[in-house]
Amino acid sequence: MAGRVQRINELIKVHINDIILKDLSLKEGVFVTISKVDTTPDLRYTRVFVSIFPEREIGYAVKTLKRELYKIQGALNQKLHMKPLPRIEFRVDMTESRADEIEKLLKEL
Repeated sequence: MAGRVQRINELIKVHINDIILKDLSLKEGVFVTISKVDTTPDLRYTRVFVSIFPEREIGYAVKTLKRELYKIQGALNQKLHMKPLPRIEFRVDMTESRADEIEKLLKEL
């Protein structure tokens, strides 16, 4: 089962990335990248972790993703030929930001 979930995670990552690139209207200079997809074993829910650049636009990007969620969900449902269709939940991935902060602190030492 874990192998299946991993394949589904990768498939969802590819499709949502494509949907964001082609269908999501973000203002110029704002980039949303999918860093990780985590689908529940029962395939009902999927958490999509996104990195947003520049960081000062996180609020704007999250609002846009929430506003366009049904459009993204619908486009994903058309691309996936499976049941159940996992419901998307977006989360901001702050891993890179935290890594940068730690790196700066280490350099100061």
